[in-house]
Amino acid sequence: MITKLNKDQLREIAKASKAATACAECSTLSCPGWVSVPGYYDLSKLQIVGTLKSDEAAECWDEYHPAGTHLWSELAPIAIEHHPYNRSDVRECSSCKRTFLHYTEYGGYYLDERIRELNGELIV
Repeated sequence: MITKLNKDQLREIAKASKAATACAECSTLSCPGWVSVPGYYDLSKLQIVGTLKSDEAAECWDEYHPAGTHLWSELAPIAIEHHPYNRSDVRECSSCKRTFLHYTEYGGYYLDERIRELNGELIV
């Protein structure tokens, strides 16, 4: 079973990740804001360490951007009760321990795996 993470746990993971240096396994994922995972990237190189998903929480598709950011902004806040964070898992590079947020966008005719580096300074 995947561990459900709260803000404090996410901040601790982010703090540990900040000390990590990108390695050859994850250096292509330089993504301070959300990006689509490159088609050639093998997501199995990133182990799931927890999730922000909650079966008990009310469904929320609203995003949180009080400072005028948008989904793709590098400075967009990480608000775990809001979309897309409430649909995200936390993944860690098995080689260097750098941490990322990951979710799958389900479009009408496609799936888009999206990823973002975990930046503890943006957690609200």
